[in-house]
Amino acid sequence: MEQNLPLYKIFYEVARTENISRTSKELYISQPAISKSISKLEGNLKTTLFTRNSRGVQLTEDGKMLYRHVQTAFNALARGEEEIRQNQELGIGQLRIGVSNTLCRYMLLPYLKGFISDHPHIKITIFSQSSSKSLDMMDQGQIDVGLVAEPRNRRLDFFPVRTIEDCFVATDSYLENLRLREGNQEVNWFEKGNIMLLDHGNVTRLHIDNYLIEHNIECRQILEVTSMDLLIEFARIGMGIGCVIKDFVQEDLDQGLLTEIPLSPGIHPRTIGFVSKSAAGNSRAVTAFTEYYKSHRTPPDFS
Repeated sequence: MEQNLPLYKIFYEVARTENISRTSKELYISQPAISKSISKLEGNLKTTLFTRNSRGVQLTEDGKMLYRHVQTAFNALARGEEEIRQNQELGIGQLRIGVSNTLCRYMLLPYLKGFISDHPHIKITIFSQSSSKSLDMMDQGQIDVGLVAEPRNRRLDFFPVRTIEDCFVATDSYLENLRLREGNQEVNWFEKGNIMLLDHGNVTRLHIDNYLIEHNIECRQILEVTSMDLLIEFARIGMGIGCVIKDFVQEDLDQGLLTEIPLSPGIHPRTIGFVSKSAAGNSRAVTAFTEYYKSHRTPPDFS
């Protein structure tokens, strides 16, 4: 087929106009050159595509069949060119973002609200998943941007948004009942309490596990939860001691609805930000979003 590709345009125009002379004028190609191209295509396909008459040329049955396919192909190309033109004029594009449920709700949505207002024609797809999964999809080219904890040992562009701090919280009633049950005012919360953590495979869980191991803290009873929102809700109703992001429960702490379990030393803070591959080769949509979050450095409120 490759050897015929340059000939199909000439075939298409001759079939459309049914006149070699008119095609010659439209394509700025001499009539002998057009006739030679048609003959070459017929030779390659081992068939006759046109019959000649006093008024011009007519398609044979094989010619009509080929013309239908060539016409479909050229119409598809024309539509593609038109879509590109519209995309360029309207700023239409596609943006694929990987983010965890928690970071999507508390951090990404405020950015998206302003970005969509400025770029209403960009199609946005959100992949809700763990940060580690987002980084893997980034490596495989399946997403364009991720909102994750700062990755290590990855050749990616990382733009920090804000620092977050993990902490353990519980209701006063849960802690008091635990004291009563143990008959001791100095309870080892981690040994005796119901410790609620995100499930394995989560970057936050890995961060917390490393902290617990480093400081020889043993949790004898662990309840694994799939999302930060559930952890917070379970802590609020007194199910146990939840490991949560402090900013997300700051209002509860301020109002005395939750109490932070003191740790010494505290859990090392983490940096959250947008990650993407090198700007070279990025689509207009990706470039637009990258420029947007870099120009809006003020982190969103956790509310």
